[in-house]
Amino acid sequence: MKSTIFHPFHVAAGAKMVSFAGFEMPIQYPTGILEEHRIVRTGVGVFDVSHMGEFEIRGDDALALIQKITINDASKLEPGKAQYSAMCYPNGGIVDDLLVYHRGDHYMLVVNGANVDKDLAWVMENAASFANVTVTDRSEETHLLAVQGPRSIDTLQKLTDAALADVAYYSFVDGTLAGVPMILSRTGYTGELGFELYFRGDATVAATVVNAIFDAGKEYGIAWIGLGARDTLRLEKGYCLYGNDIDQTTNPIEAGLGWITKLAKGTFNASDVIANVKAAGPTRKLVGFVMLTEKLLPRQGYEIVSNGDVVGKVTSGNTSPGLNIGIGIGYVRADLAAPGTQIEIKARGTTFPAEVRKMPFL
Repeated sequence: MKSTIFHPFHVAAGAKMVSFAGFEMPIQYPTGILEEHRIVRTGVGVFDVSHMGEFEIRGDDALALIQKITINDASKLEPGKAQYSAMCYPNGGIVDDLLVYHRGDHYMLVVNGANVDKDLAWVMENAASFANVTVTDRSEETHLLAVQGPRSIDTLQKLTDAALADVAYYSFVDGTLAGVPMILSRTGYTGELGFELYFRGDATVAATVVNAIFDAGKEYGIAWIGLGARDTLRLEKGYCLYGNDIDQTTNPIEAGLGWITKLAKGTFNASDVIANVKAAGPTRKLVGFVMLTEKLLPRQGYEIVSNGDVVGKVTSGNTSPGLNIGIGIGYVRADLAAPGTQIEIKARGTTFPAEVRKMPFL
């Protein structure tokens, strides 16, 4: 397994380490997932997400390439703006969900860590049909910390001259923090106020940034946050996780990603397939649900049942620390997707009552 440059900090903090996306990553710290979740919702927490991948796209055909491979409309991006998007195979299956950054003279794609090699190969395959574009993988040299929570700006503003309160959601600035040059991006996958910090440098640079952030956030109870709380936080907001809720077998329309699918921009990979699914209506839809009993915590792979028939499967499930009950996401027949629909989750040889709810849960 690989390790991020912040690995020594996780070990020193007593993290339970697991294999994730080819890296040894912290799943939780001694305080536990519920407390880590609370810290992010009420204070400020720090996630090591350096396993994510970053690709630079340069050249006169950079935008044309991005328009071909992504489903959102990158032509709407201005320098200093980021965009949530996804890439699809020709059959409409999702290659990955990602962020597109307009860096001024080039673009940056940020992809899921488990998909870096696959995504890079897909981008390079598509780039081959363009005369003037270069794709560079910057994943190994780029460090990424997500500082999330209502006290995140209070923490980070002590360390930078950038006016963080003026940075809009899905916008970013180039600046310095603790004297280190970096991208300060008003993004994150927790549903809370927060920034993602992209920077490069050796272990000394990494230690400088970490120590400065933790010193600045000490008065707000800052703490490292692991993958466990990252999952409960994103699940409460109904955010998709690649490999669970979306993958090569799902298309954007049935996955509820129609809002980032811009068919009007012109032809792109799978645009014809996606248009047909949209016109005909998907046969299944990704929905959120809450358990109506405390006797079962829903988990990925559990069957979803209605009137004795299996109508889908749970793709993500966990406890909601905010609601204090089990919540989940899964695909069901399209006629069962309306909020308020009663369903059942099958486990341990029996079924447990649940109800479809509109996402986000909180």
